[in-house]
Amino acid sequence: MTEHEKLLAGKEYDYRDPDIQEMIVSAKKLIRKLNDTDDPKEQREYTKELLGETGEGSVVMTPFRCTYGKYISLGDNVTINMNCTFLDSNRITIGDRTLISPDVKIYCGEHNLDAGKRFGIREDGSKYLITTTRPVKIGSDCWVGGNVTILPGVTIGNNVIIAAGAVVTKDVPDNVIAGGVPAKILKENGGNV
Repeated sequence: MTEHEKLLAGKEYDYRDPDIQEMIVSAKKLIRKLNDTDDPKEQREYTKELLGETGEGSVVMTPFRCTYGKYISLGDNVTINMNCTFLDSNRITIGDRTLISPDVKIYCGEHNLDAGKRFGIREDGSKYLITTTRPVKIGSDCWVGGNVTILPGVTIGNNVIIAAGAVVTKDVPDNVIAGGVPAKILKENGGNV
């Protein structure tokens, strides 16, 4: 199994693997182009080239940062506002008509809580950082407020509002409003979908 295959399977992988680093460098070049233009047409073209899937009418405002890009899938009419960071070391899927506010962070990668297990040793004796990943999924008709952080493995249902500043550590069911650190369900969301 390659380091890339391990990454997507959620197994421990070597982040400094040459093939993985090549994918990161390729994404950085596209991100730089995306962030350096103010032309909406060019932004759409770079977004489609960078991301794994970009639905009809979806917009990524700049500046935007991600690790690979190709593991991010946007449904139709998704809006990603400025200054968002998606560490897509696994798949990030966002459903139709979902709004991502400024400064949202989505993290798929994580490290062992035991400091002694955060680094592996290669055959040549050099150390490497061990990372594991889990996908993040956000449903349709959601609104993720400003400065929200979503941690690895979280699934957010449909018609959900995540209040500004929340840290989402666990799954959130459909039709609720959640907020806080860590995020908890605050009330049902009776909004029509």
